[in-house]
Amino acid sequence: MSFSCDVNVLLYASDTTSPVHLPARSFLKQVAASGDLFCLGWPTVMSYLRIATHARIFSVPLTPAEALRNVERLLALPNVRVIAEEPGFLDVYRGVTGDFPVRGNLVPDAHLAALLRQHGVGLLYTRDSDFRRFPFLQVRDPFAE
Repeated sequence: MSFSCDVNVLLYASDTTSPVHLPARSFLKQVAASGDLFCLGWPTVMSYLRIATHARIFSVPLTPAEALRNVERLLALPNVRVIAEEPGFLDVYRGVTGDFPVRGNLVPDAHLAALLRQHGVGLLYTRDSDFRRFPFLQVRDPFAE
């Protein structure tokens, strides 16, 4: 079985001031120990690097080197794969977003949802309820379980 996570899960694992910091770290440790395929989209990775190092967004920002080191450690796990847009991605995006207007902050969510659909990933761990708009995705809050 394959799954993915949204950037918020990665950020909580790095944000020591977050009330779900420890559960997020525990979740990622479970991911490392599991045999399930963990698919990370490049948009998720780049969002992590952007937000984790941004002083106005992240309460205790990481240095670029620290953030990149976190990404490298995650990507080095044997069950982690980075997924990217393949030919025909725009058609998949159009199909994913055809039932409702997608604008503003929903655009990156739709981008990730389309990327997951293109790669056959049906399970997403996130705290962002906007992903429930995409009926093909099974959305789970990793901290509610």
